[in-house]
Amino acid sequence: MSIQTRKRVLECYIELKLMYGCETWIISKQTRGRLEAMEMWFLRRMMRIPWTAKKPNDTVLSETKTKRALINKIRKRQASFFGHIMRRERQEHLVTTGMVMGRRGRGKLSEKTTDGLASWLGVGSSLEMIKMTRKHDRQRHAARHWMMMR
Repeated sequence: MSIQTRKRVLECYIELKLMYGCETWIISKQTRGRLEAMEMWFLRRMMRIPWTAKKPNDTVLSETKTKRALINKIRKRQASFFGHIMRRERQEHLVTTGMVMGRRGRGKLSEKTTDGLASWLGVGSSLEMIKMTRKHDRQRHAARHWMMMR
């Protein structure tokens, strides 16, 4: 099998199974490292490179003519899912924005999905990200209305 075919099989079957539900994951440094290691392990297995061969990751990537793309694919899916939730005024929207009634539990604040997504997009805070999605939604609605009026 050619390298292109192997990469396609890896993308179609393995990565899709791995990324199931990734829209709601919180990607910490540890999780990111594990995902990158998993991606490299897949490529090494695809090329039949034993773990005893002391080949650096850059060499494996150049042999397969690929770049590390798993984390970016996950982040794109998360951004798409975030936009989907922000357009709806339901319970998911309240939970994502942190507007749930009641007292917060004790202990350290846990990292939120929106914080990781905001840092990846280069936005100052998750509040700015919410404003961006609302602005984008208004622009889409105005464009759709303009097209209907023509």
